[in-house]
Amino acid sequence: MKSRLVASAAISALVLLGATGCTFITPQSTKIEYSASDGVNVSDSDGPLDVRNAFIVANEDGTVGNFIGAVVNPTSEKATLTITLAGIEPFTVTVPAGRTISFGADEEPLRIVDLDSKPGSTVEIHFQSGDGAGTKTQVPVLDGTLPYYKDLVPTTAESTPEPMPTDTAAPAPEN
Repeated sequence: MKSRLVASAAISALVLLGATGCTFITPQSTKIEYSASDGVNVSDSDGPLDVRNAFIVANEDGTVGNFIGAVVNPTSEKATLTITLAGIEPFTVTVPAGRTISFGADEEPLRIVDLDSKPGSTVEIHFQSGDGAGTKTQVPVLDGTLPYYKDLVPTTAESTPEPMPTDTAAPAPEN
């Protein structure tokens, strides 16, 4: 009887080890950091600002895009972020102390003219804040296929200035 008890305990231990043993050698997925959205997170290790969920929504031919993302300033002083794409004038954004600026949500997106990147590609962007060298990362270029990005797609008409009215019968100003 003792041998049956020992055998059933040994079999139970083997079944338990076999069913849960993989957790001893497999890394826990919950400890792996990743961007849980369509955009990417950028932490400038040398600078005070962080960028969250950064991506670009472009028109169909990829000539014009809107930069979407949140810039977080966890410090007690205002800080400036410089966003640089190759061949395009850099953007500078000043974020008040302890605040977050959300482009595409609370603020208008940053308009990128002459983007030259179609949806489905990535664009290398350099993010720099503070005195550090900054961080380069690949930022995805999306389109308006998903309903919640539809309103963020720039149109060609928005990228060209509106023509001035040609009404020549305007009244003269009164003196």
